[in-house]
Amino acid sequence: MDWIDWMHWAVPWESSPTLIVCFALSAWLFVRGQRVRKITVARQIFFWLGWVSLYLSLHTMLDYYAERMFFMHRIQHLVLHHAGPLLIMASYPGSVMRAGLPLAWRVKLARFNRTLPGRSLIAVLTNPIIVPALFVFLVIVWLIPSVQFYSMLDWRLYRLMNWSVVVTGLMYWNLILDRRPCPPAIMSPGGRVISPIVTMAPQMVAGAVIAFTERDLYPLFDLCGRAIAMSAQTDQMIGGLTMWIPAAMTEVVGLLVALRNMMRLSARGRWGLPKPRNIPKT
Repeated sequence: MDWIDWMHWAVPWESSPTLIVCFALSAWLFVRGQRVRKITVARQIFFWLGWVSLYLSLHTMLDYYAERMFFMHRIQHLVLHHAGPLLIMASYPGSVMRAGLPLAWRVKLARFNRTLPGRSLIAVLTNPIIVPALFVFLVIVWLIPSVQFYSMLDWRLYRLMNWSVVVTGLMYWNLILDRRPCPPAIMSPGGRVISPIVTMAPQMVAGAVIAFTERDLYPLFDLCGRAIAMSAQTDQMIGGLTMWIPAAMTEVVGLLVALRNMMRLSARGRWGLPKPRNIPKT
């Protein structure tokens, strides 16, 4: 009987065929790719931990509680925006998933990447200014009370909100966890260390403001009916603290990984060296 009760939590609150296809396709590419490109067990664990955490947050009964408790909503976004994408990108899945593509698809992808639209798309998705700005913006903008109100009532806005934080989280941690020198990496090793400090600050301030505001900023959760017997003030305080402390600690983890990568590059003489100057021929 107990396992039946546990299985109830795995039932989607709102089923999404698109989401199922995306998760199934990503899993298929990773499994297929690791047969070609062997990777460490640690990288496999990181990928599947991130993959499972994103799925549980988006497509189980946990989503029901995220729609009816502010602090659960913030825990959901902690996973969707920070922890899940961080774990997935820590597995460095790009080369593995490319190797999992059928040969014809890999050829088409390589050709597209050499075209102007392909280069433009890559430039936007890896821009060292646009990506961190979006990473912060899409945390703060969804917390504006009026925006939050409509996004929780309209299922289309709700899914847009969740998908937007997942996608920008993957884009951001793809930049920060890059192990290569610059170039070919887009962001310098020093920039990858500094960026989490910069993006962390406004999120901590927003979390503190929400936690210590005495009036109810999000009455929607009372209107819809809270899933757990808890006052609006307590719910809001825990949600603000979730955004303030655990989310910031996740970024600290990313910072430490970036710092380790920078020190590794420096030890190998691949960072921090002066650029060679052109010496005129005599």
